[in-house]
Amino acid sequence: MRMSTQIGVREAAELLGISQQRVRTLCRLGTLPAKMVGNAWVVEREAVDLYGLQTAHMVAEDHPTYQPVSSAQRRPIALSFFSGAMGLDLGIEKTGFRVLLACEVDKYCRQTIAINRPATALLSDISTYSKGDVLEAAGLTEDDDIDLVIGGPPCQAFSTAGKRKAFNDDRGNVFLDYIELALQLRPKFIVIENVRGLLSCPLDHRPHDQRGSEFPDLTADELKGGALNFILSKLRNSGYGYSFNLYNSANFGTPQIRERVIIVCARDGQAPPFLTPTHSENGEYGLLRWRTFRQATAGLTDHQHLTFPEKRLKYYRMLKPGQNWRALPRELQREALGNSFYAGGGKTGFLRRLDWDKPAPTLVTHPAMPATDLAHPEEDRPLSLQEYKRLQEFPDDWQLAGPMIQQYKQIGNAVPCSLGQAVGRLVIELINGETPQDYPGFPYSRYKNTANTDWEREFAQALSRSVVPSPTQEELALT
Repeated sequence: MRMSTQIGVREAAELLGISQQRVRTLCRLGTLPAKMVGNAWVVEREAVDLYGLQTAHMVAEDHPTYQPVSSAQRRPIALSFFSGAMGLDLGIEKTGFRVLLACEVDKYCRQTIAINRPATALLSDISTYSKGDVLEAAGLTEDDDIDLVIGGPPCQAFSTAGKRKAFNDDRGNVFLDYIELALQLRPKFIVIENVRGLLSCPLDHRPHDQRGSEFPDLTADELKGGALNFILSKLRNSGYGYSFNLYNSANFGTPQIRERVIIVCARDGQAPPFLTPTHSENGEYGLLRWRTFRQATAGLTDHQHLTFPEKRLKYYRMLKPGQNWRALPRELQREALGNSFYAGGGKTGFLRRLDWDKPAPTLVTHPAMPATDLAHPEEDRPLSLQEYKRLQEFPDDWQLAGPMIQQYKQIGNAVPCSLGQAVGRLVIELINGETPQDYPGFPYSRYKNTANTDWEREFAQALSRSVVPSPTQEELALT
């Protein structure tokens, strides 16, 4: 008879090559059979060895799909690029798609994919693969008709918070790699997800001290929106029709205000309709009301989270749900913000408590940074990982790899599952020849003129003037 051997968290973590915090999480979830002895977990060495064998893929090496193609063909198939923690993928899976392949370079995201979707093919740097490599990894041939290619290329090159380098940036270059590969694969539909900054980023940035009457007019590539114009021209030249808009995820059931550009491209050359909303702020159009933080986090009891420094907690203890630094006594506002008090902008992210009965603001990759705090409505702490998952609509049992800060980053960068579901639902309807529900005049986001028709009209007008349009007061206020 073999004697059982019990080991502690530290030894288990060393054997598995993961953090002690991750081992504790596995114990709490029951993934590793364990028991509490005093205040510490103990686990059977045999269970650790078995888990290690089952998760050998956690090193997340590239590998082909383990799903038979014949089985995959019974459902619409999708290939995913820049997959992250798979928020977009989870959403489209809910509508019946089978994701045969994920492509991601971040090592923690790769581990997360491998843990949760071990049968899905996994590739790394998109720029190193040919069309043939992708088909082979996905278990497909040239004769297989791919239904959907989805991807959210790195957005920092287009972010209004960055240097707006567009395609003169490695991250921008992989955007073009994605477009080129997707067009070579020639699926029925291509979906591109990105940040609002894509709508206004030039392809080539001309310094402001080189503009004016004494300099040549701005070219199309130098205009606001030049990068997107370049992408759209490639799609048009390849025979794809497209539509896009800036979508607030709250309008699709996400308990969070999160706006993203979604471009849906169709091989048949027709412009697809917009995504179909399921929610509206106050129930307009006969839809459900926006979901709230309270609704999303109901029933959560186990929380893993970062902490605020004591100097910030001093002020948080004075704030109620939905308040921020502006609710502090006037004499304490300057003390609380320090030099940031004199900075411009609304500074709404400083000392920010969430409101129980509203959607959360956009989740960031670190909920305890001074200018982008995301504090619990009442408890004196940042939002927990469990709350992050609920607000981005990941399943509670979705396992995240890496240290806590990397787990926050993976969820904070993700596409909310409901937005992915809206994409999948639209594509399925179009594949089936159905007509999606239309809501004329629906406010898809907080901004105006973000639909492709409005955007193209404004870009054409700017091109005819060869000047960069000045931002509106509304745009300035929302930046």
